[in-house]
Amino acid sequence: MAAPTGENPFGLENALREGGIISQATFAILVIMSIGTFYILFTKLMQQQKIISQGRKVRSSFWNAPNLRESAGKLEQRSAYRAIVDDALLAQEQHDKLDDPIDRHDWVANSLARSQGSIGARLGEGLAFLATVGSTAPFIGLFGTVVGIMRALINISAKGDASITTVAGPVGEALIMTALGLIVAVPAVLAYNWLIRRNKSILEDLAAFTNDLNGFMSSGGKVKPRLGGPAPAAAAAKPAAGTTAPKATA
Repeated sequence: MAAPTGENPFGLENALREGGIISQATFAILVIMSIGTFYILFTKLMQQQKIISQGRKVRSSFWNAPNLRESAGKLEQRSAYRAIVDDALLAQEQHDKLDDPIDRHDWVANSLARSQGSIGARLGEGLAFLATVGSTAPFIGLFGTVVGIMRALINISAKGDASITTVAGPVGEALIMTALGLIVAVPAVLAYNWLIRRNKSILEDLAAFTNDLNGFMSSGGKVKPRLGGPAPAAAAAKPAAGTTAPKATA
């Protein structure tokens, strides 16, 4: 059916129809990639934000409790920080059952490292998909373009008309697939880099927490992280009681 006068006969719908099953399959793959990209982006952002919120709670209240078990009770069940504390307490209990003389500090430190590594692995889930989409989507779109151009040239050759007006439309229409590939790839690359940067920040906070926790357990609760800011300069410069400030001399 001929297109109405003044209406552009070329577009995505016509490209899929003229490109056949290959173009349609290529388009479907790109759509699946795009949906997967945004699904992973939003789910990972929620996961990261939950851990960041837990970290704020740890800094505000965790170290104020008199003992570690009571501190652990303040944390949410199944949270990243709670998992680290539970693993540390379990490692401390298991150390007493060991037959070989292994230093308690090293035993707990290894347990904390495994726990932190497990959390890091969960944070990294799905990022490989984003990297794959970012690197392959442009080529998948290019493949659809190549197939579209090939079919367009075959149809033009069959008609026997190779004028620029006849060639430009179908070839330009085939380039839609390349554009779609780039549209899918760019958000995936941006999301991957953003999530990687946020994961790095979260893992640094977890590493600091595990180090503080190990020091707390190794010292029997005597070593705690510094929660307040540095002492004011005025207070630091205040002379000790019973002393007289030196007088200025001419």
